[in-house]
Amino acid sequence: MANDDYSIRPLTDDDLPEFAGVLAKAFLNDDHVDSVVESERTVFEPERSLALVADGRFAGVGQILTRSVCVPGRGQTPVAAVTSVGVATDHRRRGVLTRLMRAQLHGLHESGAEPIAALWASEAAIYGRFGYGLATDFVNYEITAKTPFRPGIDLGVDRVRELPREEALPVIRPLYDRYAENRVGALGRGAGHWEYHFLDLENRRGGGSRLRFAVHPDGYVAYRVKNGWTDRGPDGRVLVRELVANTPQAYAALARHLLDIDLVQWVDVNAGVDDPLPWLLQTPRAAKCSRYDGMFVRLVDIDRALCARGYASAVDVVLEVADEFCPWNAGRWRFTVDADGAAEVTRSTDEPDVSTSTTDLAAAFLGGTRIATLAAAGRVREHTPGAVAALSAAFLAEREPACVEVF
Repeated sequence: MANDDYSIRPLTDDDLPEFAGVLAKAFLNDDHVDSVVESERTVFEPERSLALVADGRFAGVGQILTRSVCVPGRGQTPVAAVTSVGVATDHRRRGVLTRLMRAQLHGLHESGAEPIAALWASEAAIYGRFGYGLATDFVNYEITAKTPFRPGIDLGVDRVRELPREEALPVIRPLYDRYAENRVGALGRGAGHWEYHFLDLENRRGGGSRLRFAVHPDGYVAYRVKNGWTDRGPDGRVLVRELVANTPQAYAALARHLLDIDLVQWVDVNAGVDDPLPWLLQTPRAAKCSRYDGMFVRLVDIDRALCARGYASAVDVVLEVADEFCPWNAGRWRFTVDADGAAEVTRSTDEPDVSTSTTDLAAAFLGGTRIATLAAAGRVREHTPGAVAALSAAFLAEREPACVEVF
């Protein structure tokens, strides 16, 4: 089938079952279509969803969710959260995904919508060719239960309480909003996003229990438990869905609560790469650490995107930017940051100080990936001595960005 045999259109509410069916098969969930329909219904934005159609059937689908993300120096900022992207098995390798990505990004540009897009990738190699750069990583800690804290850890005086779901959710929402306003990489949540994030369908549990909620005045943890036994005794496991803390004392108290649950041998936690957890432990190697790629970011309009965040230091450089997929971004741009961290981005005809791409600028956008690191990898080229160091320093954030919410 030739590429021009496809048509593309936005969806309606009536399209949800076919939309979910394509996703279920694409992600190998054929036996759970009803669950996919139920979960997608919580966040479905048909007017921002697209289908590529061939012979009256969906060949590929993709959706944008209206979300926000915390960026350095600015707090929550609008982001086009790209999700639910899938191609029918019999339409692979025919340009379907490329057509969907182009329609999304060109549509955002032409409408003047969000200047930043973001996604989680099922396969990390796919989205670089569309200008998405890896902006956050996350780590998984597998911690030996009952591991003691080092002396002097302050747990505070407030106790952690286990609450039933219906009591916990109204309590934890303002705690999360407080956290997300200041933690770079954290996503803002509307009502549907809360429902999706904590939707407790059986096929989402990974063999664990229903979600439990433990609440502190300054934080909370949502987790599952998984029963297990060996000849030597209990071998249970705690599977943390989300751990949010707004003070060091709340973090320590919630972590201690998880580590001390009876009949548990292991505690699994996904966290940001600079999470303090191992630094609480008397034996840090009790927290086995594995690192994974997290959220990818795309600068839709480079001038609007780079002005949407604050910067750590003043800088004035001319960037030569490559962008084949969104050519309006290509060319030379003067990037100037004043003493207050505010940026101005304008077209320039001056000689470049640095050559880069929107993909690499997107990777650095949240302040995690260093431009100096990208230069060391040969992805960014310096023409004026000192320009990369100055640019890299300006992009840094106070902490590493953290996003462990898959959308």
